[in-house]
Amino acid sequence: MKNNNINTDNSDNKQPSFQTLKKQGNAPVPLSILDVATTGKGYSAAEAIANSIALAKFADQRGFARYWVAEHHGMPAVSTSSPAMMLSRLIGETKNIRLGSGGMMLPNFPPLVVAEQFGMLQAMASGRIDLGIGRAPGTNGLTASALRGNNLGAEDFPELLTELLHFLKDDFPDGHPFKNRVFAVPGPGQDRENGIARSFDSPSVWLLGSSGYSAQLAGKLGLPFAFAAQLAPENMLFAFDLYRKNFKPSKVLDKPHTIACFSVFAADTVEEAKIQTHAFAHSMLRMMKGQTYVIPSPEELKNYSYDNSERLILESWNEKMIHGTADQVVSKLNEFQKTSGADELMIANLGHSLEGILHSAKLIADAYNMPNLSTI
Repeated sequence: MKNNNINTDNSDNKQPSFQTLKKQGNAPVPLSILDVATTGKGYSAAEAIANSIALAKFADQRGFARYWVAEHHGMPAVSTSSPAMMLSRLIGETKNIRLGSGGMMLPNFPPLVVAEQFGMLQAMASGRIDLGIGRAPGTNGLTASALRGNNLGAEDFPELLTELLHFLKDDFPDGHPFKNRVFAVPGPGQDRENGIARSFDSPSVWLLGSSGYSAQLAGKLGLPFAFAAQLAPENMLFAFDLYRKNFKPSKVLDKPHTIACFSVFAADTVEEAKIQTHAFAHSMLRMMKGQTYVIPSPEELKNYSYDNSERLILESWNEKMIHGTADQVVSKLNEFQKTSGADELMIANLGHSLEGILHSAKLIADAYNMPNLSTI
């Protein structure tokens, strides 16, 4: 049901699951990982998902704060079409790390579906689940049409978000047709109907974005905000400033809280990092030319002849990525954190090689001197 008025009053139930997380090692702020189960050309989805499970277990052991899974559709280079399904597996593979979506593209789903999927995750791992919400399709227009059946779009985002938040809190206003009649299971409405004290703790809700729209909305709602600098780092400072200027304290947060996410690739040598970064940049070039999102192997690209316009696109994407040795990557991450004032950092290790992606995360953890929690 649509409601054109965004409710910015969060004066009711606080989200106990939102926590100010501790940093580990020498990282200036908590450090997290965004994963897309990268499936470079020549790899299968099964191999990519197995690598993601290994990466999540490693992140848990080394004190990374969060492990978020992105949602994409119709992309041969990405195997995370269902964050909720991936997260349900990772709950059993990890012990400490917060798990979440980065994000669920809300216009792709009825809000009740999202509330119930993440209610189940929260019931299985109370206090560890983040629900990151985005409004982009996570795919191209034609695939989005096939996914949504032409029923929903980004213009519906405010109404969808309002409905989702009501389902998570079971607080539809009086007079709403869903009031005490339609509720998410698991969720607080289930507790109410079963006559027990409220046991449901909503997942921590984040708004995600790469421009000013979600930044402004997150501020007005008093929600934490994660910026996708891996897509548009040039908009990061503007978006953070807009978020902070529009922020209204809520029962969720008393002050703004931000994550800055960057695409990275750390390797033993600068040359290897460049090779892997180039493969990713080429995949973005393919997308901008209307081709499928495929990450070719470095061997395929050795003899590829680029024209001037293609070189400009490649250079722009290479500049968006932080790549090099671990010390170089960490230095740049620290610089961006200081400039932006981000409360947390998140990294997406992006390249062709599955082995290289896992190695990149390990190198960065070592460069930050993050502890091995499995031995503590």
